[in-house]
Amino acid sequence: MCLRIPICGILNIVFALLLPAVPVCRAADGTNGFPPQLLAFCAAKDQQAHRLAADFNIQVSPEIWAYFKSAGQGDWPAMTNTYERLKLRSSQYEGSWNDPAVSSPVWQTLIEVQTAYAAFASGGTKYPLAFGEGIIHSIPAGSIYFGGTDPGRGLVTALCESHTEARLFYTLTQNALADSRYLDYARSMYGNRIYIPTTNDLQDAFTNYMADAQLRLKHDQDFSNEPRQMKPGEDVHVVNGRLQVSGQVAVMMINALLVKDIFDHNTNCGFYVEESFPLDWMYPYLLPHGLIFKLNREPLPALTTQVIDADHTFWTKECQSMLGDWLKPETSVSNVCAFVESVYVQKDWSHFTGDPGFVTNDFAIKTFSKLRSSSGGLYQWRLASKMDAGDKARLRAETDYAFRQAFALCPTSPEAVFRYVSFLQSQNRLNDEILIARTARKMNPDNEQLNDLLLQLMDFREQQRKAAAH
Repeated sequence: MCLRIPICGILNIVFALLLPAVPVCRAADGTNGFPPQLLAFCAAKDQQAHRLAADFNIQVSPEIWAYFKSAGQGDWPAMTNTYERLKLRSSQYEGSWNDPAVSSPVWQTLIEVQTAYAAFASGGTKYPLAFGEGIIHSIPAGSIYFGGTDPGRGLVTALCESHTEARLFYTLTQNALADSRYLDYARSMYGNRIYIPTTNDLQDAFTNYMADAQLRLKHDQDFSNEPRQMKPGEDVHVVNGRLQVSGQVAVMMINALLVKDIFDHNTNCGFYVEESFPLDWMYPYLLPHGLIFKLNREPLPALTTQVIDADHTFWTKECQSMLGDWLKPETSVSNVCAFVESVYVQKDWSHFTGDPGFVTNDFAIKTFSKLRSSSGGLYQWRLASKMDAGDKARLRAETDYAFRQAFALCPTSPEAVFRYVSFLQSQNRLNDEILIARTARKMNPDNEQLNDLLLQLMDFREQQRKAAAH
């Protein structure tokens, strides 16, 4: 009997590698390289940083004020150099250490300014604005929004009317909730208007996660023949009789508990989510909502035809403006791969009817592909879950369509590739899996994950051929 490769395991590792998603930046041309909203936002964050320093009685590193001066002048190289030095003292990244003059709630203001500027520095003006304003205009006033990726947090924070005053809605990030300094920062802005978890809530989330991880680890040790309950990339082990955890997967599972805490307490608010790492508890509640998701107050028994139709129409229009009017529900995987080879690999635009400014914009292709991969992931979860999937044939077709769009938007995206291959595997479409993997490898021939994926797929096809011959 032939066994399939564990694509879902690879995919979880890919998600872990995607966090945090930091754009590769090119220098902007001084203040003229950034829209005026961004410079006004920087000034507001500078003022907020001074208020935080006074409220928390923090001795702030002079380099933080130097950073804001450079940002206010639109001096991208100077602000980036300063930011990279400060990161090493933030205790937030691998290899960094804890300098109290940097690693405080004030640091969150720099993250938001830097990620917003980075989007414009790497992506120009058109697509960062389309991303940020597209999300902002879709969210009703008074809602709570979770921005998962760097652009999802930074751009929305920068382009909304007022972040600190929650005009028109509250903006948080699910990725930082397990950091007590971020919770202090969020409470300083919103704590008198919405419920933000306390230090005790954070400790409870950590304790609950540890208890659950211990049970799942014991299950995997005692029942090795059953499906593993520990997630790939979830680094949990016992040292001297004590459980220790580390890594992004574990942190995101703690973040998920804190998001649920906010969701459960703030019952009068609507909730909207831009996905980074999928948070499992959310899936039954999620509705596609333009570029992002709406988090419904109660679990949804199924996605209605109206919801799927609206999502289909929205993303068809988005992809037409970016890629041209060729990608239809009936477009084959082979034709999608032919488009990728022609436009992205060979740079042959003689028949391209989309926007050359999109396909040559690394920020744009990665960002919008990520968003479409997320909605395809929701559909795939619905198909695989025990919940009512509604019209399964329609949902299966929409899942395929979403993943083909995500791959065409960014064929270099590991998430677009591995999520689509995972879906194709569930449909026993090995030849299409190979087409996607082979085309993706042409875009990135040195990528070890893609090389391994293609080798395993080809090996499995050979096993099938030999089995059929006997």
